Amino acid sequence: MAEKKVAMKKVAIVDNELLKSHERTRKNHVEKLTAQIKYDGHIWNPILVDKKTMIILDGHHRRAALKKLGLSRVPVRFVNYMSDEIGVASWRKGERVTKKTVVDAGLSGKLLPIKTSRHLFSKEGFIFRIPLVKLK
Repeated sequence: MAEKKVAMKKVAIVDNELLKSHERTRKNHVEKLTAQIKYDGHIWNPILVDKKTMIILDGHHRRAALKKLGLSRVPVRFVNYMSDEIGVASWRKGERVTKKTVVDAGLSGKLLPIKTSRHLFSKEGFIFRIPLVKLK
């Protein structure tokens, strides 16, 4: 599946506790990312979140790292997940993941295994630096 263009607005800074995960994170990756973010003093990408459900689509590890650093707020870009501009696939060959699978996991709290879903969207205008001081 090819990347899709997604209309993204400005970055919003929101309370970390408002966000809902849909899949587990890898502890060692969170540890490495936490150290890197602390060293850099900033985070490079906002977390992609469905505006209607507050489910994280991309950025579970970044969110966990910011939380580990004691930051109560996170940078997010809100999108309409049900839009055709966002696709979803599985990282695993032969496994099928749908938007319904992701939403059900996020709303129920029954998290999917690590790296189950791969969200496809255009990264254009998505990568930029956000200083940690803005997240305190």
